[in-house]
Amino acid sequence: LPQLGPHLPPQLTQQLWHLQYSTRRDGFSLRTLYRSGGQPGSPALLLIRDTEAQAFGAFSSSAIRCSSGFYGTGETFLFSFSPELKVFRWTGRNNFFVKGDVNLLMVGGGRGRFGLWLDGDLHRGGSHRCETFDNETLSPREEFCVQDLELWGLA
Repeated sequence: LPQLGPHLPPQLTQQLWHLQYSTRRDGFSLRTLYRSGGQPGSPALLLIRDTEAQAFGAFSSSAIRCSSGFYGTGETFLFSFSPELKVFRWTGRNNFFVKGDVNLLMVGGGRGRFGLWLDGDLHRGGSHRCETFDNETLSPREEFCVQDLELWGLA
């Protein structure tokens, strides 16, 4: 988390973050992740480690939740540690920030490709270059298996 500090919106750099959800503690379930999320206006940090030990994730300007459409703001971004931190910010090309239903969580999109997606049991996910963030593939493979996932929110 400390490495991400300088990339967060200025009003969040001095805030205390706490672990809201962890696959180790809470099991693998997107529904449980949604229930663990903070208030709708509260930001969220999603940290993922895949089975190849690559770490990456997303910062969302609002809580990760079930939604009928995309939500969030241009403060949302994707990142990876490969091995150094790379941050992929909003391009302004579309507003496909975050969208979640019981079977799929998506961050970033455009032309049917998602910057980051996770399935309903949080075991599988994927990453593609997308118009929202013009990101690199976050994981070494376009589809990956999740080893650990954490959701952090403001204390």
